[in-house]
Parts: sequence; structure tokens; C-alpha cells
Amino acid sequence: MASIQRLAPAKLNLTLDVLAQRDDGYHDLAMVMQSVALGDEISITTGGPQGIRVASNLPFLPTGPTNLAAAAAIRLCEDAGVDWNGIDITLKKVVPVCAGLGGGSSDAAAVLVALNELLGLGRSQQQLIQLAAQVGSDVPYCVMGGTALARGRGEILSPLPKLPQCHAVICKPPFPVSTPALFKRIDSVKVVRRPDLKGMLCALEQGDLGGVARRMYNVFEDVLPRHQQAEITAIKHVFIQHGALGACMSGTGSAVFALFDDQKKTQTAWEELRVRYTDTFLTHTI
Repeated sequence: MASIQRLAPAKLNLTLDVLAQRDDGYHDLAMVMQSVALGDEISITTGGPQGIRVASNLPFLPTGPTNLAAAAAIRLCEDAGVDWNGIDITLKKVVPVCAGLGGGSSDAAAVLVALNELLGLGRSQQQLIQLAAQVGSDVPYCVMGGTALARGRGEILSPLPKLPQCHAVICKPPFPVSTPALFKRIDSVKVVRRPDLKGMLCALEQGDLGGVARRMYNVFEDVLPRHQQAEITAIKHVFIQHGALGACMSGTGSAVFALFDDQKKTQTAWEELRVRYTDTFLTHTI
């Protein structure tokens, strides 16, 4: 038997824009993505009994091939022509699920990278990214990590200048957001406010953390149901009151994050929000 462990970092959407609906039913997107240190812990062991098994500390997660981590393992092994039986994947979930933080996608990406190493398959990062696109829309970015521009469904990636390292607080309110419902809502309205992608890319090029934070924007915030939008806005207001450089919803939500350049301000924002929201995390960009 052989085993390997990896961290599966959460992702933040510094910007998210929905451009157009495609003929295949998906949407073309433009997103500036960023990894943070908050992540799930992944352990993979090979050489066990027949089959592929996923275990986690969350009993409601699927344990078979419908789990993205298992799907990633199967796809990699099929592509390499090796037997995927006898693989055990253990997930210690830390990243909240259904939060817009890419937890499941990052788990799948970590499995691709770790299993490639464990089995000695020799796949390059670009080859893993191509396989990742067959598993899920955010999985390619999670294979790459860091600071990147994602287009198409999320599979067309361009590395960007690194975001200057900074503190972050992530807060997930206690309600889920339906991704299909949000896409339907955004298709039914005229989007009048979009992220300043050009300005964001320029700020990253200049290493201007404040300029990046001021340009963070997610078009989905404007099409949330009113009661959800109000709570997202209230959390952002707390962040700004405590000196955040900027705050934004990630993905289709419901997690909200803020970037800080001062550790004390980061701590006080986290302390206030964690009293009301269980899923509130201190972290930093990576």
C-alpha cells in the first residue's frame, strides 16, 4: 500500500463576470481567481480492496463516483490506462460546501495532482488541466492555483502577476445559493454593472493591493434574492467598517470575503463576524 497527503486550497473570485450563454447551455465567464491558505486535507491510499471509496467528516457527502474527488481519480486512471480499483480517498473538509469557494473542485484538483505523483504517471500540469475540465468547471483553475484569469466555462486559464500576499476573512451566511437559479436570474435581466477587468489586471501588474481590492466585483451579487442580497451587503459593511481594503461575494455565493493589509483589523473583523456566523475563517492569500 502507498499513500499521499495534500492540501486542497479554497479559491476566491476577485472578479466574476457572466458574458453570454453558449449553445451548449453553459455560459462564457471571465473571472480573476485567487487561492487562499484555507483548505481541505486530502489523503489517498492505494492497494486496498476492489473499488474506489471516499470517506469524509461530512456524512452527507457522496462516497462513490459521484463525488468529484472520486470522479477525478477515475478519469485520471482511465486516461493513463491504469486500474482505478483499490483507491481510498479521505477528505477532511474545512472549506464550507455550497459556498462559492470551490471546495469540491479543489478536492478533485488535489486528487489529480496527488494521484499523478503517487502512481508515477508523469502527467504535466497542462495535461492535468485538460483532464480537470472533464471533471468540473472550476477544477482546471484549482489545478493551477495562485492568481489567474479564467475564461470560457473556467477552463481557459492565463496565469497573472501574483497578488501581493495579504490577510483575508471569509464569512459564509447560513443559507445556500442555487447556482442554476442565479444563472437563470442573470439571463433574465440586463447586466448594467460589470467588473473593471482591465483595471484589475493593471493593478495586479503594478502590485497594487489596494487597487485590486477596490476593483473586486461579482455580477451575481446584483441578482440575488432580495433577502440574501441584504445579508451579503450587511457582511460586507462590517468588513469595510473594520478597515478592509475591499469585500466581495465569491462564486455564486453565499460566502463573502474581504482583503486586509493589517493583521489587527483582520482579527477584529473576524471576531465580530464569528459571533453571528459559525463559518467565519481567518486566512491569507497564497
